[in-house]
Amino acid sequence: MDRYDTIVVGAGIAGLTTARLLHGQGHRTVVLEARDRIGGRVHTDRADGWLTDLGASWIHGITDSPVASAATAFGMPMREFTVGGYQPDSRPIAYFDPSGTRLSADEARAHVADIRRVDADLGGIIAGSDPRASYRDVTEQALRAQRWDAERTARVREYFEHRSEEQYGAWIEDLAAHGLDDDAIDGDEVVFPEGYDVLAERLSLGVDVRLGQIVREVHWHTDGVTVITDADQWHARSAVVTVPVGVLAEGGLTISPALPEPVSGALSRLTMNAFEKVFLRFPERFWDPDVYALRAQGPAARWWHSWYDLTDLHGQPTLLTFAAGPAGIGIRHLTDAEVGAAAAEPLRRLYPEGYVDPIHVRVTRWWADPFARGSYAYMRVGSTTSDHDDLATPIGGVLHLAGEATWTDDPATVTAALCSGHRAAERVLGHTVAIEALWA
Repeated sequence: MDRYDTIVVGAGIAGLTTARLLHGQGHRTVVLEARDRIGGRVHTDRADGWLTDLGASWIHGITDSPVASAATAFGMPMREFTVGGYQPDSRPIAYFDPSGTRLSADEARAHVADIRRVDADLGGIIAGSDPRASYRDVTEQALRAQRWDAERTARVREYFEHRSEEQYGAWIEDLAAHGLDDDAIDGDEVVFPEGYDVLAERLSLGVDVRLGQIVREVHWHTDGVTVITDADQWHARSAVVTVPVGVLAEGGLTISPALPEPVSGALSRLTMNAFEKVFLRFPERFWDPDVYALRAQGPAARWWHSWYDLTDLHGQPTLLTFAAGPAGIGIRHLTDAEVGAAAAEPLRRLYPEGYVDPIHVRVTRWWADPFARGSYAYMRVGSTTSDHDDLATPIGGVLHLAGEATWTDDPATVTAALCSGHRAAERVLGHTVAIEALWA
């Protein structure tokens, strides 16, 4: 069997970034991908005449974003859609109170002001929090300091519950106090009307990618690495493993010798989330025009509370909602039709005069994907922000981990995946290489 300079495991954005940069530096590199496609959790479906990004959708802030730079260089059209970070008011949002009545403009502004007030106090509270504190603990401390009545407090409390779920697919009591430290948006958010997967396609050009190669074992030693798939053995001086945290934790891929500290400790404190997309397509648009999102409040909105208007992007009246945290777990035994009915039913209460049933439903199932086991990683209670970077600590000078979970500044994003792949390539090379080489 041929010996390579570097084997990259996984043809997601992290793996393709690593391989492209190494290839550009003259390294003999091969990418082993278990699926029959590239892109990993960047996956665009074009069935039934619709274009649907089943995985990543947004660039969460295009200012100084290498992903935005790459997309521009690759000629990928972008559409502004600045609500992906669960902002309370960055763009027009229709809020509905627990009775189903839309809040007036003044009422919505007052609610947003309450959220902003608590948010302003959170930074200091989180900084001084106990290492075992959850995001629930710190938000409750901030809420108590406001001395509001029960109803006002409840509305802001549920906002932070929903933000934990929509940002990290985790219940607020399971997310570490520092779990949303990266929750900042620099510049507009954008989506891709022609599909996010074009990024993976462009990054893969000229790269040796082998599909259908399910990696079972990675053996590292002072002389290099051996990677064993269902079909073959591969040998190289180094390897970069970019599979998700869920796959590493599940044990279907064996790394030996076992991952040392601090890598193993970081891996034990990060976990994959429960976060699925639910696309609802309707025969007509019955909701408020000129809004980016609809948000319901109160106990009836425990699972289904936010819907995002993708009509202009899809060319068909379409709302996107998320089954996140407890809802993401709760839908696993339901069919797409059952999930769609449950996710659309609250809209009947919000728009009793115009509501119509959806004509098409699409639900993602990332938790069931053996090569993902979830949408992305989050910090469990007891973890620290350094766990992300610690997960990427070089091992024995020959083995590296990369991917969205290994990047502290902006984890759980395509930006994190791309930047981690850039870092891995530089560590393999032993010198810097401009990230612009990806699209030059």
